[in-house]
Amino acid sequence: MQNAIQRRVAQGQGREPADLVIRNVRLLDLVTGELVPTDIAICGDRIVGTYGTYEGRKEIDGRGRVAVPGFIDTHLHVESSLVTPFEFDRCVLPHGVTTAICDPHEMANVLGRSAFDYFLAAAERTVMDLRVNLSSCVPATPMETSGATLDATDLVAYRDHPKVIGLAEFMNIPGVLNGDPGCLDKLAAFAGGHIDGHAPLMRGKALNGYLAAGISTDHEATAAEEALEKVRKGMTVLIREGSVCKDLEALVPLLNVATSPFFAFCTDDRNPLEIAHEGHLDFLIRRAIELGVEPLAAYRAASLSAANAFGLRDRGQIAPGKRADVVLLDDLEACLVSDVISAGRLVTDALFAAREIIPPVGLGSVKLPGVVSASDMEIQGSGTDRPVMGLIPGQIITEYLRLTLPEENGQALPDVPNDVAKVCVVARHGHNDNIGRGFVKGFGLKHGALASSVGHDSHNICVVGTNDADMATAVNRLEATGGGFVAVQDGKVLAELKLPVAGLMSDATFEQVRDELIVLRKAAKEMGVSLEEPFLQLAFLPLPVIPHLKITDLGMIDVRTMELV
Repeated sequence: MQNAIQRRVAQGQGREPADLVIRNVRLLDLVTGELVPTDIAICGDRIVGTYGTYEGRKEIDGRGRVAVPGFIDTHLHVESSLVTPFEFDRCVLPHGVTTAICDPHEMANVLGRSAFDYFLAAAERTVMDLRVNLSSCVPATPMETSGATLDATDLVAYRDHPKVIGLAEFMNIPGVLNGDPGCLDKLAAFAGGHIDGHAPLMRGKALNGYLAAGISTDHEATAAEEALEKVRKGMTVLIREGSVCKDLEALVPLLNVATSPFFAFCTDDRNPLEIAHEGHLDFLIRRAIELGVEPLAAYRAASLSAANAFGLRDRGQIAPGKRADVVLLDDLEACLVSDVISAGRLVTDALFAAREIIPPVGLGSVKLPGVVSASDMEIQGSGTDRPVMGLIPGQIITEYLRLTLPEENGQALPDVPNDVAKVCVVARHGHNDNIGRGFVKGFGLKHGALASSVGHDSHNICVVGTNDADMATAVNRLEATGGGFVAVQDGKVLAELKLPVAGLMSDATFEQVRDELIVLRKAAKEMGVSLEEPFLQLAFLPLPVIPHLKITDLGMIDVRTMELV
């Protein structure tokens, strides 16, 4: 280490050539917002020189492009990209995301501690710096059947791993506020370290109590007034724009140069199709600037503010001593990424090809107790005054509706002309044969059924449909394929995406996943679906920590009271 420091000192002073020099760039000064002509000198994986000219053993011609620090995605689930960490790396790093902080709680809810083992091993081999926050709520609540349970002892075993930052989103709000012993054990074990929040709609003294537990960030703010209260009370608000949850437009009016130290960006859940069409964090930056945010505020939130919020003091700024994560832009306001340097290495196909790829885990995780029949989907009882989930486009919050639905032979039925479909959640971890049954409004589905083995957070099978036979066919198909998404009509599979890795991720390339998602979307639209991202919207219906009405394998749940309805 002493030799490395000595080399950095010498190269920073220009006494010897730098390992790499990026010549002729305009550096975005995150202090003043100026674009300053300079070279960037790099020794190994560290920046050693700026605001001057340097000689290098290797050189990259900046051609007058703008240099900004590598982007930091502060909260995401790699599993929701539908590909393995290695394909996520290859998909996202060229968009300028040099650091990603992931919470593997999707896989952890299926596989338990082996999910941490897999993600940490992968994180040691990706080109980007993939960091892990340990999943705090497995399961998220006792109102569903998960594949595994993790307590404080399980988490502490990984606390000191060099790729671990801290504790991931603490979703069990009642557990925190009411002093649940299991929650308190986890909070105490990570006291003084980083603890991510998950506090949708939380305000007032309840928020004060939640923050007093040592929680410091939140990505669930959906309105400016809510976000402002949270930053005023010391939180860093992570402005989210994913494939389903789209909060950027509502929150960016708060983002300016003065407030930018208190905001960062995250994607949470973003799949390869959105990344191909729009981008990743580069899209969030571009869109924020389009909405009137000053470039300095946007780029500061995407890098320096994010680094500070998560204790990553070695990055976030192009400055001597910092990690050499540099993004070269053809256009600052449009955030047009042309080259990326990750830890002092120019990102190329050859760099990805040189990685050691470890095999995926969690194959064969979809385990039904037997063949599901159409009768298993039936909902007995009156159709009068039925609880119905109401979708809100662009949000995972649902309305709690009460509607009168058709009924026949003692069964409540979907009301397809009024856009009410049936929804069921089928336990798939081999622990029981639970099936939760209910109704949802807002998919636009006219025919057939859509099913997913991605069902946050316990990832049972969620199926929505207009008839019981197609719903049952869709569920059984997911067991046969090892999990994924499927569209079924008249007993036939119209399109599918196989996700055999824990029923959550493909073992194929991100390009193949992207192309298959296009086919799936087309099939869903032909079935009448009006949503842009129907399968990820479907995946959030079983999430009982998000207001107001949700469904799990136990049944429909009033999230306000955490009671079955």
